[in-house]
Amino acid sequence: MAKRGKKFNAALEKFDRQKRHDLDEGVALLREVSYSKFDATVEVAINLGVNPKHADQMVRGAVVLPHGTGKVNRVLVFAKGDKEAEATEAGADFVGGEDLVEKIKNGWFDFDTAIATPNMMVQVGKIGRLLGPRGLMPNPKVGTVTFDVGAAVKAAKAGKISFRVDRAGIIHAGIGKLSFDATKLCDNFNALFETLLKMRPSAAKGTYVKSVTLSTTHAPGIRVDPVGVISQFRVT
Repeated sequence: MAKRGKKFNAALEKFDRQKRHDLDEGVALLREVSYSKFDATVEVAINLGVNPKHADQMVRGAVVLPHGTGKVNRVLVFAKGDKEAEATEAGADFVGGEDLVEKIKNGWFDFDTAIATPNMMVQVGKIGRLLGPRGLMPNPKVGTVTFDVGAAVKAAKAGKISFRVDRAGIIHAGIGKLSFDATKLCDNFNALFETLLKMRPSAAKGTYVKSVTLSTTHAPGIRVDPVGVISQFRVT
């Protein structure tokens, strides 16, 4: 086990790690235990009662956070013809076709989100092995393969995030910055959480949300009571 630093250990003494806090209390604790000198990202880890080895239990999607992520999202669009102009007008940072494919082949990855029109996916597929491991491969399931590139670009710029359950059945996502006020962080959390509740696979049996943990960069995780959060929504 890695040795923990003095600041991390000091942060651990400020709260009960075994307690499951309500959401408001958990968000408030984030500021007390964070010791980073920069504006840390607030992250959530949600352990779902699914087995991602089975296709009918895979949870994957996207959601637009109402208050954004707090970071500048550099959007790249693979398109041609009229769709290039549409993407540019919507605010895309990089727009092109084979020229961008070649640029990426040569090691360029200065973008955060990639969007493609369906007719460009043959070209994009050539660099799938480069984009996939970085989480940058356009995918119709999260709305990044579409002819409506204008709407896709605007959503990405507004704070759209993609999520996918990992091998352990956990969703990891950034929901804002520590500088956000508590209301904004709670709103962003609730937008993601409600989306996950609505996406519950019919094949998933038993407890769907096993645990919820909030954390900031380098700081210890704070447990949140999933039952208390679920009670806010009609979806169960």
